[in-house]
Amino acid sequence: RIVQFLIALVGLGVAIDYALLMIFRFRDELREGEDVETALVETMTHAGRSVIVSGTTVAVGLLSMVALPLPFIRSIGIGGLLIPAVSVVAAITLLPALLDLLGTRINRARVLPKRLVDRGHPEDGPWGRWARLVMRRPIPVAAVGLAVVGFLLYYGLQLHPAQAQAKDMPGSGDAIQGRQVLTSAGITSGVYTPFVVLVDHGDPNAVAAKLRATPGIAGATAPKTWHRGSLSLVEAFPSVDGATNAAKTIIGDVKAELSGTSASLGGVAPENRDFVHAVYSNFPYVLAFVVLLTFLLLARAFRSLLLPLKAVILNLVSLGAAYGIIVFIFQIGHGAHAIWGVNATQSIIPWIPLMIFAFLFGLSMDYEVFMLTRMREAYDETGRTQDAVALGLARTGKLVTSAALVLMFAFFVLASSPGVDIKQFGIGLAAGIIFDATIIRALLVPAIMRLLGRWNWWLPHWAAVPLRTRASTPVIESA
Repeated sequence: RIVQFLIALVGLGVAIDYALLMIFRFRDELREGEDVETALVETMTHAGRSVIVSGTTVAVGLLSMVALPLPFIRSIGIGGLLIPAVSVVAAITLLPALLDLLGTRINRARVLPKRLVDRGHPEDGPWGRWARLVMRRPIPVAAVGLAVVGFLLYYGLQLHPAQAQAKDMPGSGDAIQGRQVLTSAGITSGVYTPFVVLVDHGDPNAVAAKLRATPGIAGATAPKTWHRGSLSLVEAFPSVDGATNAAKTIIGDVKAELSGTSASLGGVAPENRDFVHAVYSNFPYVLAFVVLLTFLLLARAFRSLLLPLKAVILNLVSLGAAYGIIVFIFQIGHGAHAIWGVNATQSIIPWIPLMIFAFLFGLSMDYEVFMLTRMREAYDETGRTQDAVALGLARTGKLVTSAALVLMFAFFVLASSPGVDIKQFGIGLAAGIIFDATIIRALLVPAIMRLLGRWNWWLPHWAAVPLRTRASTPVIESA
């Protein structure tokens, strides 16, 4: 059910993103005085291409989940792959047909009064003024963005993927009251997640005795009725909650004690540790695959080496900042209890960072593609980086923030779920999306491109040949 819900939610957001891109460009062309047919051709030529590139990058991020050895994560990756595929097909087939039918009537129906939304050319509006400010003061703007990013990355690096401890679980009812009674009686919190040892053709009582002598084990028992044939179960209770860091050492000691015997360790806590190990041991390869493939796609699309390098680096920075947000709120506990009644968990549910990566990396790249497409188009027309970046930001700023707000509110709804894991996931995506659209796309991207100047568009011949595109040699620009 979670997979179906997430696919529906993200699918809606991605489809709206692509529809907004097409509609914004169509209305821009009409405002420039083009007829409906020409406006539609220009929309498909430029915005349609952006949709295809964006959809591909989103698909790459989701497809990478298939490489992880966990069925439910693989199912999200495979199911999520349908999101950009269907959204792209609808955006480049059905939507153009609807735009052709509407024609100039697309501007007739308004939700807000005309005086609030019709401000002429975007270059003369708030985003145009902001773009000119960034072009005049790129270093201070970049410094502000980097300061905010650095603050969040500091917390993002403290991410601790693990299950929350029982004492930090929110809620009320019999289970919570029982937890309080056990705590008041001085009973170890390890009873919430006991270790279960499977003994095959062995003496369960001897195994229980060995476990009781293991450091960190408060007690162990081998119930007489817990056996079937040659198999029997032994239950051991760690002296700490199975989700704590100290439990890692205890699990390792228990495995060492059982090594060479007919017994094997199981239970919720060891399984959670195995889950984290299985996923995060492969995660660097998944990340490398996504980054490399995205770099190649963008290098060919924008005929540049520095633009895709900047894009993937900033996307990773945006991802780290999103991790920092959930660490700051949930793991450390700043505001979590006041807003949602959730105590500091000292950890983040292990699957949350993976899903945030899968969805946020692709969605953030959407906004990068939207902006770079317009900037590249303007540069090809003018040959001036400063004008191209200013025009691209002015024309896409409203689009990116509108799309981000739609997704932010969609993901923010998840925070109303009673589950801590869904709260972490929803807030991580919602905050990550809006952070990316503001700090990354409105501050860092244009400021860095202004500082890089003509080298934004550099693609030497040796790199253009394997990418099967034209080389791009930037010329010295006039002041």
